[in-house]
Amino acid sequence: METPFVFGRIATDRNFTDREVETRILVDNFKSLINTIIISPRRWGKSSLVNKAAKIALAEDSKLRICHVDLFNIRNEKHFYATLAQKIISATSSKWEEAVENAKRFLSSLIPRISVGTEPGNEISLDLDWREAQINTDEILDLPEKIAKEKGIKIVVCIDEFQNIAEFGESDYIQKKLRSHWQNQQRVAYCLYGSKRHMMMEVFTNSSKPFYKFGNLIFLNKIESKYLVSFFRSRFEETGKTITEEAAEEIARLVDNHPYYAQQLAQLAWLRTDEICDMETVETAHESLVEQLSLLFVNLTENLTVQQLNFLHAVINGEEKISSAAVMRKYSIVSSASVTRSKAALMEKDIIDGTGLKLIPLDPIYSYWLKHTYFSK
Repeated sequence: METPFVFGRIATDRNFTDREVETRILVDNFKSLINTIIISPRRWGKSSLVNKAAKIALAEDSKLRICHVDLFNIRNEKHFYATLAQKIISATSSKWEEAVENAKRFLSSLIPRISVGTEPGNEISLDLDWREAQINTDEILDLPEKIAKEKGIKIVVCIDEFQNIAEFGESDYIQKKLRSHWQNQQRVAYCLYGSKRHMMMEVFTNSSKPFYKFGNLIFLNKIESKYLVSFFRSRFEETGKTITEEAAEEIARLVDNHPYYAQQLAQLAWLRTDEICDMETVETAHESLVEQLSLLFVNLTENLTVQQLNFLHAVINGEEKISSAAVMRKYSIVSSASVTRSKAALMEKDIIDGTGLKLIPLDPIYSYWLKHTYFSK
């Protein structure tokens, strides 16, 4: 029997829960060509949300085309422009013959080299002469607007892991160039999101950065317990099993409503259930999950300095005034300057999040392991 829970890949259809408000906002933004930035901690379902909204928007607007670009493995400007051009051509072409024609037509000055797989539906591989592309980056950035006008369509370009742009050489110059083109396009909109929350915040909320106030900011919140509980119970029932409301609530509590871990822990509990999933089953599944990830947590922890660990210990215990003399003394933090450095380093590593006094650990399972295993020694 196929497991009813999905994690580690995009959740679609029945595997997607809640986010009705965010989905509707995103669908409307896509159809209205409003630039959108989605910011949240990693593994909170940004890609699944964009994927769901894209499907709905395409079904509601026949003139809309949506292009998905993932910058996960892209670390330089050359690769970015080549990938962007390839994905735009592919998303706006209904068959490979049309894609080849469009590439030759709209990127004529770059003389693109095109290769297509032999299997139906294979994506087009588009290579550019970079010496020429360096001179004609404007042509690539204007490509979606040019195609949209010519074909009488609208295009939304969704770019995942957008924060990687900040790691390119001459990043600010590239960002200025992108914005100067994108903000003037009338038939194209951009949806930008990524897994490094602190970097996304720097790019889009820092008034000195080129992408400041580029579009509609959406900050994803945690999924409410009532939606998770309903989701768990319905998915169990669809497979001929049941989970008590108390047990379903416990799954949500143990993972602090974290979307990725909610699916993972629910799956482990489901696998251990013959007929009825109760509290004991959930607790056993949770212990298994913590143990399963313990080696990863050990490696992560070994890369932290003593002062970072002391600061993290304070955060895990819910301390708010970490710079106070009493708290620093309690956790052997050497100075207020150490507090500042540790906070910045742990946010950079996406281990904690928050501003001011409100600091929270981002990974609920890592937090549990630290509190009950590492710091309890």
